[in-house]
Amino acid sequence: MELVPGGPLECPQLDMLRSMSAEDLLDGAAVLSREAADCVRSGLFLYFRSLDESHRISQGIRTSSGSYWHGIMHRQEGDWSNSKYWFRRTGSHPVFAELERETGHPWDPFAFVDRCAAAEAGGSVAGPLIEIQMLEWEALMRHCFRNALGR
Repeated sequence: MELVPGGPLECPQLDMLRSMSAEDLLDGAAVLSREAADCVRSGLFLYFRSLDESHRISQGIRTSSGSYWHGIMHRQEGDWSNSKYWFRRTGSHPVFAELERETGHPWDPFAFVDRCAAAEAGGSVAGPLIEIQMLEWEALMRHCFRNALGR
């Protein structure tokens, strides 16, 4: 996952995602939280660099996780201030503790936006940030998937 991807990956998996319902994504399991299932879809669109589709979904989710995906989407499009706006709306999120364990530092989404902006401007190396971004994506995806199924 690039920090600021150039555009959607054109691949069969993205085409398949576009045609799947939340139930399909969750392998037919009963969806107990529509918002969390929508978060899973939004996050998967981000994975395939389809920012517009992710945005259409995340902007309609009125939960902390929906705001979190929305903030990541704006960070990946390089809209740093809008990203921070959505991270303010996210508040303190349960995945922050996991990210703190994984990175060894308190998780600060605003500082991470600043680090991504500096890397995109050529002021720092992007590689470690891409790895952290992937940890963040995985943690938030697990959280949303579990919540969608009521686990």
